[in-house]
Amino acid sequence: MKFLKILLLFVFVQVSAQQGGMWIPSLLKGMNETEMKNLGMKISADDIYAVNHSSLKDAVPHFDGGCTAEVISDKGLILTNHHCGFDNIQSHSTLEHDYLTDGFWAYKMEDELPNKDLFVTFIVRIEDVTAKVLEGVSGLTAEADKQKKIQENISILNKSLPKESWQENSIRTFYDGNQYILFVTETYRDVRLVGAPPSSIGKFGSDTDNWVWPRHTGDFSLFRIYADKNNKPAAYSKDNVPYKPKHFFPISVKGLKENDFTMVMGYPGRTQEYLPSVAVNQIITDLNPAKIEVRDAALKVQDGFMRKDNAIKIQYASKYASVANYWKKWIGETKGLKKSNAVAVKQQFEKDFQQKVIAAGKQAEYGNLLSDFEKNYAEIREYALARDLFTEIALRNTEILTLGYKLYQLEQLYNTKGEQSFNDRRNNLINGLGDFYKDFSPAVDQKVFEQLFAIYLKKYPKQFLPSSLENSDASALASEIFSTSQLVSYDKIKELLTGDSKTVLEKINKDSGFKVIKAMADGYLKSVAPKYDEINLRNIATQRTYMKAILELSPKSARIFPDANSTLRVTYGKIKGYKPSDAVVYEPFTYLDGVMEKYIPGDYEFDVPKKLIDLYNAKDYGIYGSKGKMPVAFIATNHTTGGNSGSPALDANGHLIGLNFDRVWEGTMSDIYYSPDICRNIMVDIRYVLFIVDKFAGADNLIKEMKIIAPKKKN
Repeated sequence: MKFLKILLLFVFVQVSAQQGGMWIPSLLKGMNETEMKNLGMKISADDIYAVNHSSLKDAVPHFDGGCTAEVISDKGLILTNHHCGFDNIQSHSTLEHDYLTDGFWAYKMEDELPNKDLFVTFIVRIEDVTAKVLEGVSGLTAEADKQKKIQENISILNKSLPKESWQENSIRTFYDGNQYILFVTETYRDVRLVGAPPSSIGKFGSDTDNWVWPRHTGDFSLFRIYADKNNKPAAYSKDNVPYKPKHFFPISVKGLKENDFTMVMGYPGRTQEYLPSVAVNQIITDLNPAKIEVRDAALKVQDGFMRKDNAIKIQYASKYASVANYWKKWIGETKGLKKSNAVAVKQQFEKDFQQKVIAAGKQAEYGNLLSDFEKNYAEIREYALARDLFTEIALRNTEILTLGYKLYQLEQLYNTKGEQSFNDRRNNLINGLGDFYKDFSPAVDQKVFEQLFAIYLKKYPKQFLPSSLENSDASALASEIFSTSQLVSYDKIKELLTGDSKTVLEKINKDSGFKVIKAMADGYLKSVAPKYDEINLRNIATQRTYMKAILELSPKSARIFPDANSTLRVTYGKIKGYKPSDAVVYEPFTYLDGVMEKYIPGDYEFDVPKKLIDLYNAKDYGIYGSKGKMPVAFIATNHTTGGNSGSPALDANGHLIGLNFDRVWEGTMSDIYYSPDICRNIMVDIRYVLFIVDKFAGADNLIKEMKIIAPKKKN
């Protein structure tokens, strides 16, 4: 009997102290709150999310639509990643004032720099509206009709559900269309740059260290939110005042240790945790390798030019980082999926699922789901490959083709909506292209085109390849386009787009660069997209029913979290090292010593500023050091993905201890399959952030704004 009690206790602790998952903050009470407290959390679910009083959610805005930030003072000061603020830092940089290389610090508020189009969005309220969204849907049979009705209902509800005049309603789908939740939000559009370390700190290790551990990157930047005199959202104005937040994070520099509780709040972009095994296998064997090959070729070209020319380095720094980010992620994801036997794990899950279907007598409703997946994914394979290659080559990584596609869309707009729509789009296009050409190098893009178009000719499924391009030579075509096309310069494209619609369309259809993208786009939109969309619609319907079945047939205690969709989530775990491979064990903390070990004077990725070296040699760490060392980064079992960049890492009391910026390479598979054994998120230790702001930058004005909780001095 005593043994049974011990066994039951062990089972309870194991089950109730789980890690992983991306949870909706308004639904944490119950199982999640119990798990979090068993892991060590000392606050309540109500402290994390509340409507009637301030809570942690009020200090976690969505940053610029793609990252996360945290409010760290009562004057609207926010912290996010250096790579999240990179575009804005770059936009203020010139050869004379190179803030990427030298860093930027505003020592008084008047020096803070406005940023065009930068915005942050706060969550005000979260509410389940599933019944309202699905009203009138059950009686429809065709999937396209169901989707149309759902979108109509969402459009009506977004306009009619209660909110303040300065707020917005946004309804998002969860569990593959089985649940719909309303987010009431407030968006602030006057966000100014306050501080950023030099790239040798904020991007230390650059692409070599990206997605890997151990990491030594001070990946942070500082901005400030401004509001009108009533603290409401307002466009940029010199009369705006610093935003007064409902909540801001106290910052703890008390120190960290392995197995400490951690929580991350943020806006994870997209996960696919419930994909069937056949879909995961297709990602591993077909889709990821194709995308990796394209980006690998583009990166090698850009890197070669950037290392030789500092002006090109400034132009392409942000673009290169963007391309490299998911290139390396896909490599690590594939490696992790293979290492963890994710396909086999999912196959076992599916075997168990099928047995549950039979046991529940649900064969008629759910019995054919897995065979339907097999059929659909076999049929979609070539179309999915063509779609990814077209997207990667034409729409993302070859700039002249991406630009040409905008002209292609302009032509399609004229054909469907006429002269006025054409003129409006044309004028907006011309006005917006200045920023594009500011950071465009024809020499770089010509070489990229040559490499990527060769891949297109070789790897694009032959049955979809446009006949006019079949016998092309990538090198000769690149030479022709970049010597004759008017797409290569701002002045020439403005000339190309001058005149009435008929004249403009005649001119662009004679342009050598436009001819290529038009052939590619026509072929894709005629031969690939319609069939892909048809099969994918079947997969969407099957996935929704599969998710419904999983929810229905699983016990109430099952940890079934919704996939990420760029909405506010909470994930929790513990600071913990890991064992990525045989005879290799990683500790969970890194220090400034590691920066110096990696230091290569003058290197593009591993240079170190002299002042940081001096501080290290003097061991001048202030209150931020620990036992004579300066902490830099740490890892934990929090389940994160893209969009969590900049997310606050919080301790058991809800105090800020770091900010999330990456995942370990072996664990990037967590978008598809989370394993607590090897999935780790990487965070900058807040003590390193404060050390750089205080000791390195001397920005005492910013330190004084923050509420810093230091360890008690020993008598």
